[in-house]
Amino acid sequence: MSDTEAGARVGLPCPSCSPAEPTVHEVLSPGGQATVRCTECDHTHKAEIPEEETVSVTIVVSQDGDSFTTTMDVPAEGDVATGEEFVVDTDDALMQVRITGIELGPENRAEEADITDVETLWTRAVDNVAVPVTLHPKDGDADQTRSLRVNVPGDYEFTVGETTEFGDEEFTVEGLQIREDAPEYRHEKLDHAGDLAYAKDLKRVYARDETLTAWSAW
Repeated sequence: MSDTEAGARVGLPCPSCSPAEPTVHEVLSPGGQATVRCTECDHTHKAEIPEEETVSVTIVVSQDGDSFTTTMDVPAEGDVATGEEFVVDTDDALMQVRITGIELGPENRAEEADITDVETLWTRAVDNVAVPVTLHPKDGDADQTRSLRVNVPGDYEFTVGETTEFGDEEFTVEGLQIREDAPEYRHEKLDHAGDLAYAKDLKRVYARDETLTAWSAW
């Protein structure tokens, strides 16, 4: 017996317009013999909705140096590839993650695979991220270079040439170093005015320190 909800869309043969090939049907009333409506010809009929096959996959999620392991039942059809993003939905977490590694077995990694062959998905949380920032002072004194981390949503945009404030910190972005697992960018390092990257794709931000320090304020 299927647990498909009313309003869901499923692929089923239609006895009126497509008895041999499935068409998209809307579930009007769920149950063992569900009432469904063909979206092609509007014919309403009863049908048994097959259960969607699922496979259990182990998922390792890393976030800011920490990690946890969970399992998820996912549809048994389709494939996965490094760089793809999906939502991990467990009792303990609901977060957007990006696939950084696909493990098919001991010492057996792949860039892409059928989901049924996957043993473990290694992922990185990308809905909220901590981005390392290297700041150098305006006067160019390398000894005063310092580092900090800013916590931002994964879709936060850093743009070369723009001045940004985080609390008491203020800096002008001069360079963006892209992560290896990021989607394709023009270069691995972006340093032209107007170049933009999302926080979740950044390995490091290089910037000019605009913060007024105690000694420079005097």
